[in-house]
Amino acid sequence: MADVLMKKPSLLFVLLVMVAGGILSQQFGWRSEEIQRISLGRPQAPLSAEAEAGADIIARAFAEQQSDVQVAGSGRVKRTLPDDNKGSRHQRFILELDNGHTVLVAHNIDLAPRIPRLQRGERVGFYGEYEYNPQGGVIHWTHRDPAGRHAHGWLEHQGKRYQ
Repeated sequence: MADVLMKKPSLLFVLLVMVAGGILSQQFGWRSEEIQRISLGRPQAPLSAEAEAGADIIARAFAEQQSDVQVAGSGRVKRTLPDDNKGSRHQRFILELDNGHTVLVAHNIDLAPRIPRLQRGERVGFYGEYEYNPQGGVIHWTHRDPAGRHAHGWLEHQGKRYQ
């Protein structure tokens, strides 16, 4: 094994980065996305770039009628809606993305705290799953998955994360 690592320094480098990433993750509680950005030398995208990329991903998914698309982005609250209390309870609001596309956000408040006093015009960031519908689509899975079978999602509002 040592001979292989010495003959292929890039393999040794990758192995060292992975070990360092694991140590840093345990030591500092870093998330895997942060470690990947550090390991690959990529700076973290500013929120506006992330929001723009998310809006583009959603616009493409809408045009192609795709669902089950994991996406991060942000937008402004266009309208708040009454909670959906059938089955799992969901806080609902219409979010207008920076490209003008609107989506329904359905945030499971049985699994995550609601955003209190959410108002029209306020900015909300999200990480969740996009589902196509003819009205523009739905963002859901904006919470942790207690079963651990789905990517954890979240909403961010006024500097606080709701997950």
